[in-house]
Amino acid sequence: MASRADVANDIANRRGFFWPSFEIYGGVGGFYDYGPLGVLLKDNIVDKWRRTFVLPYQDLIVEIESPIIMPRVVFEASGHLEHFTDFIIECTSCGRRYRADQLIEEEMSRRGLKVRVEGLGEDEMMRLIREHGIRCPACGGGLDNIRRFNLLFQTFIGPYSDNIGYLRPETAQGMFVAFKRVAGLMGRRPPFGVAQIGKVARNEISPRQGLIRLREFSQMEIEMFIDPQQPRCPLIGEAESYEVNIVSEDMAARGMEEPVTVTVREAVERGIVVNEWMGFFLALSQKFMEELGVPRDSQKFMAKLPHERAHYSTQTFDHLVYTERFGWIEVSGHAYRGDYDLRRHGVYSGEELILDRRLEQPRIVEERRLYPNPGKIREVYGDRVGEVIRRIDENRDALLEGLTSADMVKLGDITVTRDMVIVRSEKRKVEVEHYVPHVVEPSFGIDRIVYVALEYAVRMESGRNFLAFPPEIAPLKVAVLPIVRRDVYIGIARDIFRSLSMAGIRAAYDDDGSIGHRYLKFDEVGTPLAITVDERTPRDGTVTVRDRDTRIQIRIPVDKAVDIVRAVISGRNIVELARAAGYEVVAQR
Repeated sequence: MASRADVANDIANRRGFFWPSFEIYGGVGGFYDYGPLGVLLKDNIVDKWRRTFVLPYQDLIVEIESPIIMPRVVFEASGHLEHFTDFIIECTSCGRRYRADQLIEEEMSRRGLKVRVEGLGEDEMMRLIREHGIRCPACGGGLDNIRRFNLLFQTFIGPYSDNIGYLRPETAQGMFVAFKRVAGLMGRRPPFGVAQIGKVARNEISPRQGLIRLREFSQMEIEMFIDPQQPRCPLIGEAESYEVNIVSEDMAARGMEEPVTVTVREAVERGIVVNEWMGFFLALSQKFMEELGVPRDSQKFMAKLPHERAHYSTQTFDHLVYTERFGWIEVSGHAYRGDYDLRRHGVYSGEELILDRRLEQPRIVEERRLYPNPGKIREVYGDRVGEVIRRIDENRDALLEGLTSADMVKLGDITVTRDMVIVRSEKRKVEVEHYVPHVVEPSFGIDRIVYVALEYAVRMESGRNFLAFPPEIAPLKVAVLPIVRRDVYIGIARDIFRSLSMAGIRAAYDDDGSIGHRYLKFDEVGTPLAITVDERTPRDGTVTVRDRDTRIQIRIPVDKAVDIVRAVISGRNIVELARAAGYEVVAQR
C-alpha cells in the first residue's frame, strides 16, 4: 500500500505543484520550479505566516524588502565569510565530492548506528571515517582531503572584478544593515521587530531530498530588537499557558531526543528558553504549523548544543516536524543572536547602531573635557586660529588620548601642543545611556513548509486519494462545474466563476468529463468546495455546493455563492452554515 509520502509526491509531480528545474537540460541539483498550483499554495502559506506573525502585531513589527545581492563587507561583518561553511570530502578514486557529515550519518544509519556529526571538526570526522571503514558510495574508493567549503554564492557588482558581492544566505543581514533607518521610523523604542520574506541562496555541496534542501529557496524571518536589561515580552499573556514539546539543551547534551511538554511560562521560569520573546515565538511557531495541518505530537523543539550553534547564536532551537519520507526535518529555527550582528556591523561601518535607555536613577559621571586655548593658538598660528580651533574640535578624543602621553600631537600640517588646549575634569548628570539592542530571531524555510503541508494534507480513502488542505491555504478554493456541457448550464456557471474571480477568490471552471470524475480531480488537488450548476438551476436559481472532505452537499441561491465560499475559507462548517441559513442539505455525491 502506498504511503502518505508516496501519494503526496505522486500528486505533486502529476498535477504540477513543483518539478526539477532545467529538466530539458538534464536538471541541476538543488533547484526546483513551482507550477501553477505550487505557486498558489506557497503564496497562501506566506500570507498565512504574515497573518500569524506580522499583522496581529503591526504596532511592533514592520516588514521591509532588501537586495538579494550584497557587498562583501556585509558578510565580513556578519562573519559569514569566516564561518558559513560545511565540510567537503573527496573520493581518491573517482573524484566525487560529498558533504562529510551527511555521508558519515547516512552510512552509520545504514549500519544501524546513530551518531551526531553536526559540530564535529575535520579530525573527528576523519577518525569516524577510518574507524568505520566508510568509503565512496559511488565507486567504493577511499575518502580523503576533508576541508571547509564556503556556502556563499559569489558574484561581481558592476564591471570591476575587485567589487565582489554575494547572494545573501539569509534575509537577516538586510534587516541589520537597515536597523538605523527602521529604528528611526519606529521611534527608537524597543521592543520592535523587522520582518522580511524573500529568496536566499546557499551553494550546498550535495543537495538532495527535493524541496527539503535547495540551493535557492525562500525564507520568512523576523529580527526582534529588545533591550537586554528589559527583555519582557508584552505579548506573553497570549502564549504563556500554551504547551510546547521541547528538548532542552541539558536533555540534548545527554543524548535525549524525546521531548517533554511544558507551558511557555514554565520554559521561561526554568531557564529552558532564554527569555519571554523566545518562548512567545516558539508557541506561535507551533500554533502556525498546527493550523497548517501538523498535529502537536508531530512537532518538537530541539535545542542546539554550543558546538552545533551558528557563530552568532547564544541559544538556538530547531523546530522539527516529523515526515514519513524524511523523518524529522527542521521547518524553522529560533535563535537568540544577542548583540552580535549590530555590534559587528557598527564596527565595520563606523555607524552607531544603538538605542537609548532612560535610567531609573540618574547618575553623576566625571569626564575629562578638552577645550581650545585661543590665545596660545594665535601666538603660534596667527590668522589661522579659526582653522586650528576647528581641527581641535574635530579631534577632541584623539587629542585627549595623545596629549596624555606626549607633549604634542600632529593633525596634518598643524602641531597641537599641550599649552594650546585646556583640559578640565567635569561632572555631569547622565539620565540616558546608549546600548546595542539584542535580537531574537524566528526564521522559517517556506519550501520545506510547502512539502510538510502537502504530506500532512494527504487522505487515503477507498476509491480516492486527495489533499485535505485547510481551506485558507488550499491553492484553489472552489471549482465551478456545469453538470453537463449545455449552453444554459455553461452560461450560469461562467457567471458564477466570474463573480468569484471578481471577489478575489481563487477558483477554477471545468466542463470536461463526467461530474464524478471532475469531483475527484479537484478533490485530489485539495479544492475545498465544488459548485455544481445542475438541472434545477435554470428553474429555481439554486446550485449545489459540495464539501471536499465529507462530500456532503448543500443547495443555495446562486447569489449566495461568494458569501458561502468566503465563510468556508474563514473556517466555518458547511453544514452549520446551511442549517443556520435554512438551506437544503442533500445526499453525498
